Amino acid sequence: MLIAFGALVGLTLHHRLMFDAFSGRLVPPSPPVSQERVQAILPLPALLVDVQEVLAAGGVVVDARSPELFAMGHIEGAQSLPLSEIDTVLPAFLERVAKDQLIIAYCSGFGCPDSFDLGLLLIEAGYREVRTFEGGYPEWRDAGLPVAGDKP
Repeated sequence: MLIAFGALVGLTLHHRLMFDAFSGRLVPPSPPVSQERVQAILPLPALLVDVQEVLAAGGVVVDARSPELFAMGHIEGAQSLPLSEIDTVLPAFLERVAKDQLIIAYCSGFGCPDSFDLGLLLIEAGYREVRTFEGGYPEWRDAGLPVAGDKP
């Protein structure tokens, strides 16, 4: 009985505080996250048409798959930047590709995390505009677009 009385007195004295807490007014509003901030943290998705435009403009498209898969078949004009060998291949890439260059990474299609992981590493290395083509090589090849390699 004493506990119920104490709760009733507490609610009576602090009803406004309780109302504010349950309506969410005690939590400060979070500042909106700008598109630029999201892009600086995570690689954004790229569509098939985006990859075509970047290649047509002489941009950088990188293949995150193994050198063996790249040799078998890859998007024509793409550079090999295998995630499995990133420690050895990244220094040369950093020297030849400017940090303000748009980069699109791809791998073996939906379900392959290598392009996203490579994108994160490129952002950490200082690249400002990195995107991932989630459809990857299979979507490009199946669309009948130009491929290169031993067994495209």
